[in-house]
Amino acid sequence: MKDLRDALAEYVTVRRALGSQLRWPGSALRRFVDFLHREGATFITTDLAVRWAGEPAGVQRATRAARLSMVRRFAAWLSVFDPRTQVPPAGLLAACHRRSIPYIYTDQEIESLMAEAARLPSPKGLRAQTHVTLIGLLAATGLRSGEALALDARDVDLQNGILSIRQTKFGKSRFVPLDETTRVALAHYAGRRDEVLRRRRSDAFLVSERGTRLQHCTTRRTFAKLSCAIGLRTPVGNRRIGRGPRLHDLRHTFATRRLIEWYRAGLDVERELPKLATYLGHVQVAYTYWYIQAVPELLRLATERCSTGQGGGAR
Repeated sequence: MKDLRDALAEYVTVRRALGSQLRWPGSALRRFVDFLHREGATFITTDLAVRWAGEPAGVQRATRAARLSMVRRFAAWLSVFDPRTQVPPAGLLAACHRRSIPYIYTDQEIESLMAEAARLPSPKGLRAQTHVTLIGLLAATGLRSGEALALDARDVDLQNGILSIRQTKFGKSRFVPLDETTRVALAHYAGRRDEVLRRRRSDAFLVSERGTRLQHCTTRRTFAKLSCAIGLRTPVGNRRIGRGPRLHDLRHTFATRRLIEWYRAGLDVERELPKLATYLGHVQVAYTYWYIQAVPELLRLATERCSTGQGGGAR
């Protein structure tokens, strides 16, 4: 029988060899295996998987379902080698597949988030600068947070101001141009990073104070705490992170602002939209059209444009 930690390492290796990046699922499954060890379990059971997926109390239904789905795939693979393994049945924790309404940050809110990030406890001064840079980068480019965290130093052309986004969601790669202020800010961060960390433990562009790549879960939690500190989130019970605007909403803000600018400038948004879809890395233009329906101001602008016969509305 395979040891659970050894089995997970082999599973992650196999999945990556097949083309899956498996970053967040990999780290989540490691926490699941740690949970099993604390429980004294030597194989996966449905009861333990459901318990782990629902911790801590109050976790959102979609999160529980996503966690159990990861365990289900791992368990299905492991059951080939260990017949004791129980594979949680599909649909046991069904999620409501409703897309969250995007939160559109104001300039002042983004500035407040960056100012609060600059005050993060940071013995070497790098943690604060890293999170300030991350927030600014997402706000200025509309990258997915995972794309920003996955950037290696070689992917950031500081001379020409171009990011190379490699094999991200949907297996697409693309180049993202930077405006001059963003390029200068990234160059400043890179200089400070290299000054503080003469030797890094990772090729990542954005790093922790130990020189390692930032983890998705840690980054999201830090951002949630920053949001609470400036009043964008309200703590719930003993949880300091509360609920409210997310890191991913910086991407929504970027996309929405660009569409609003086009409408107000009188551009043919229907013709321009494929450009934004390509820039954002959307596999279908329909994903970009979603913003028009999801954001009231955009829907109003699209409706006004249609009523005047100028076109450019959502299909």
